[in-house]
Amino acid sequence: MSVMLHIAAANRAGQARGIPSWCTAHPQTLRAIFAAYRDDDAPILVEATCNQVNQFGGYTGMTPAAFRAFVEDLASDEGVDPARLVLGGDHLGPNPWKSEPAATAMAKAHDLVAAFVDAGFSKIHLDASMACADDGPLEEQTIAGRAADLCAVAEGRSRAGLVYVVGTEVPVPGGETEALGALAVTAPGAVENTWRLHERAFVARGVEDALRRVIGIVVQPGVDFGNDTIFRFDAPKAAALSIGVARLPGLVFEAHSTDYQSEEALRALVAGHFAILKVGPELTFAFRQAVMAMERIEVLMEVAGPSRLSEVLLSEMLANPRDWRAYVAPGPRERDMMLYGLSDRVRYYWPRPAAQAALAKLYQNVADARPEPGIVAQATGGLVDAMPASAGLPDRIVRRMVGDVVRKYRAAAGETAPLTVTQRLTGA
Repeated sequence: MSVMLHIAAANRAGQARGIPSWCTAHPQTLRAIFAAYRDDDAPILVEATCNQVNQFGGYTGMTPAAFRAFVEDLASDEGVDPARLVLGGDHLGPNPWKSEPAATAMAKAHDLVAAFVDAGFSKIHLDASMACADDGPLEEQTIAGRAADLCAVAEGRSRAGLVYVVGTEVPVPGGETEALGALAVTAPGAVENTWRLHERAFVARGVEDALRRVIGIVVQPGVDFGNDTIFRFDAPKAAALSIGVARLPGLVFEAHSTDYQSEEALRALVAGHFAILKVGPELTFAFRQAVMAMERIEVLMEVAGPSRLSEVLLSEMLANPRDWRAYVAPGPRERDMMLYGLSDRVRYYWPRPAAQAALAKLYQNVADARPEPGIVAQATGGLVDAMPASAGLPDRIVRRMVGDVVRKYRAAAGETAPLTVTQRLTGA
């Protein structure tokens, strides 16, 4: 039994067990995540979306094989065995090519799924919910059929241990671009209908064996966030949905956009059978908070040649608005929401040479300034550690602040009592 099947089964049996899904390709953030796992043996689920990573490189410039090598190298550098990694492909389907005719977009989606499976990704979210250029409004039966076609591609790659997630009642990859109103929790009947349609489609395409390895279905539990809005989980409103999981054979729910929920809310999600907790922007938001806290240290320590990192980021964003314009409302709050919005559009600008140069200067300035622990605490909102200031201080600041997010999710998912080595290997 795979790790993911074991966790789903444990959750369905009433155990308060889930797993965080870390959705980021940012190297310092991933390092901080892996560092938080160094002292135990729990599995580590890292996912990449179809826009982020695909056979053409995506916006990260990485194919699935390159992303796997990238993540495994970071884990090894942090003293974490890459064998503990569970790699997932999120929203795998035609989304990157939805402006093209359906036949063309789906052909590329088939190649996308094949590339992820061939690269060793074992958790595959099949998502064909988006209409292509020559589609009208898509019926659920068509969506399920296209998902089954994608599953047939994956099953044909002769890879053992594949598990699947279906369904898509969540924002498109990248997050919300419109102001959020009230959220409707998915109706239990709608989930059952989605599952039955997928069952029929899988059987019709000869991949019924894969149904035993569909571990999750994506639904809307009433959580989401926009650039300036958070919808908190309200367990009573999702109670009927949680109870309805009993009518789905062995499945749990996958909760997308759980960023910025409290630990209490995340625990309630896991207890309600939302066993897979996906988080992305909150992680890089915490990284951005950490580096801007270091900018405050520059000020408190009266550094002679400050990095001016925030100014550099803002300049880069204004000169290249594609990655934030749709997410930030115009007006007097625009510049602050570019830098501090919950959608964390800043994360798209870290790879730029000017931002990298300013970040390197910031790290060097903070290390050279040797700030006292109290100065660090004032800037970061808490003591980092008792070690003397050194060249490692910037990394320790990042790891503490990103680590706070990681610890919240791990505690909510019940990973304070992680799977033993025997459980991981045998599913016992």
